[in-house]
Amino acid sequence: MLSVVSWNVNSIKARLLNVCEWLREESPDVVCLQEIKCIDENFPRLEIEDLGYNVETVGQKSYNGVAILSKRPIEEIAHRALPGDEEDGQARYIEAVISADSGPVRIASIYLPNGNPAPGPKYEYKLAWWDRLNAHAQNLLSFEEAVILAGDYNLIPTDDDVHDPAKWDGDALTLPASRERYYALLWQGYRSAFDERDGRAHQYTFWDYQAGAWPKNHGIRIDHLMCSPKAIDALEEVTIAKDTRAKDKASDHVPIVGVFDL
Repeated sequence: MLSVVSWNVNSIKARLLNVCEWLREESPDVVCLQEIKCIDENFPRLEIEDLGYNVETVGQKSYNGVAILSKRPIEEIAHRALPGDEEDGQARYIEAVISADSGPVRIASIYLPNGNPAPGPKYEYKLAWWDRLNAHAQNLLSFEEAVILAGDYNLIPTDDDVHDPAKWDGDALTLPASRERYYALLWQGYRSAFDERDGRAHQYTFWDYQAGAWPKNHGIRIDHLMCSPKAIDALEEVTIAKDTRAKDKASDHVPIVGVFDL
């Protein structure tokens, strides 16, 4: 079995104790982190490696940043940026080939742009990034490997994935053009691990720090494990680790965990 996690930690420095505690208790095989908010040299590599993980990062000072932690051998780092725009300097994508029992598995950690305020340049960047991701995802289907695109997509798929749809009307995370890009990924053959094995309404992965969102359960679901046909066929279960949100100094996101027979 191969367990794969996506977790936006909203600063690895601020969440290090929580992250290490959870990794020690749960011991997942592969962890895709987003918003590490540090350059590569400042990532707490030794603390994570002491827990048995190989560590690869694409960092950026104070903003963005993604990482892949793996207890399995990392055969290759295929990309340290999303293909399609050599001038894009934002640290939002890393892709690795991981050794699994069934053979190589291709896993990416993704931090898709928020896009607000919309309309505007930030929203145009979000849509262009989505288009590049979908084009690359299509290319990945040509590999004879399971593909798992794990990350914070900054995308609420349906009104069942938000506590109050009216409050998010007009937001970049729910606009029709944003959702169209998500559906385009589905049309290629990718599937949401959560929707395939759970699918309940109002199961969230993010609760804002403002206005008592966590105790009121005013959340949204924006963290996704998007799986190629080969990966989705191997999916056994999915869980959202909500308890991490109740910790002291918690991230506003929680881990989503997929277990695959790979």
